[in-house]
Order: sequence, then structure tokens, then C-alpha cells
Amino acid sequence: MSNEENKVTEEELDQIIEEAEKAEAAAEAEAATEDAIDEQEAKIAQLEAALLSSEAKIKEQQDSVLRAKAEVDNMRRRTEQEIDKARKYALNKFSEELLPVIDNLERAIQAADAENEAIKPLLEGVEMTHKSFITAVEKFGLKEINPEGETFNPEFHQAMSIQESADHESNTVMFVMQKGYELNGRVIRPAMVMVSK
Repeated sequence: MSNEENKVTEEELDQIIEEAEKAEAAAEAEAATEDAIDEQEAKIAQLEAALLSSEAKIKEQQDSVLRAKAEVDNMRRRTEQEIDKARKYALNKFSEELLPVIDNLERAIQAADAENEAIKPLLEGVEMTHKSFITAVEKFGLKEINPEGETFNPEFHQAMSIQESADHESNTVMFVMQKGYELNGRVIRPAMVMVSK
């Protein structure tokens, strides 16, 4: 081979080596790029998993906060109802103790001889005491149940006896033996009545 042919060969060889080095560098760059892409994708997947976990925690905490708020609202409502009941019915025992006093004043008025001039002032005093007593207890929600002539209602009346009557419709209160009383809508003593049959 001549020198010129050797030169060409050496130039070709240099060119082939150069191309091989370029190809190798390109392959390394491509591998590095793929590694970087894989690394980025792994980071993205890791960040997405962390985001989903955080969102789940936030949702759980929001649920917890809503439940706690609902529980507080329920507790507040129950407390308000209990306070309202306590206000309304705090006088229940006291009112029950006053009922015999009212009954005795009414018996005294019924038993008194209104025609006797000596007893008349005393009777007027008892009637005035009874009236002021009833007015005072009514201010606190105590109302009498006097159902004579009304239809019998077992929620407000207690039937002591049942009698046949041509003058009254069936299941009507003919006579009230003892008045009943209710405090703010709650019966504290039912009226004792005689009911028609």
C-alpha cells in the first residue's frame, strides 16, 4: 500500500473513531437523560403519593372537625332544652305542695254559710285570699283543670267512677270531685272526675 492509501485509511480510521466516540457520547448522554427522566418520574410519583396522603389527611381532619362541630351543636341544643325544662318545671314540687292549700281554701268557701252575717266578712276574706293565691300561682304557669261538661281525656282526667246518665253524652265528665292542675303544659295532678256512660 502506498503512503496515500495509508493516509486515507488513517483518515478514515480517525473518522470512524471520531464517529464511534460521538456515538458513544450520544449513547451516554441518552442514558444520562433517561436516568434523569426516570429519576424525575420517580420524584413525581413520590410527590403525587405524598399529595394524595396529605389530601386524605386533610379530608379526615375536615370530617373530624365537622363531627366535633355537630357534637358541640347537639350538646348546646340539649343543654338549652334542659335549662328550659329546669326553668319551666323548677316549681313542680313547690306547686304540688301548694295544691292542698288551694283545695282547703275552696272547701272552706264551699262549706261556709253565705247567709250568716257573722261569717260573711270571714268568707269574703277567704275568697279574696283564694283569688290572690290563684292569681299568684297562675303567674308562674300553674293552671287549674276543671273539665265539667267536657269530653273525658285520660291525659288530663282520672276517672273515679262511671255512671249511666240520660242527661249527658257518653264519655262526658259529669262531676269533678277534685280539680286537676298543670304547670306550663305538664299535668302535675289530673282532675278526679265522674264520667257518663
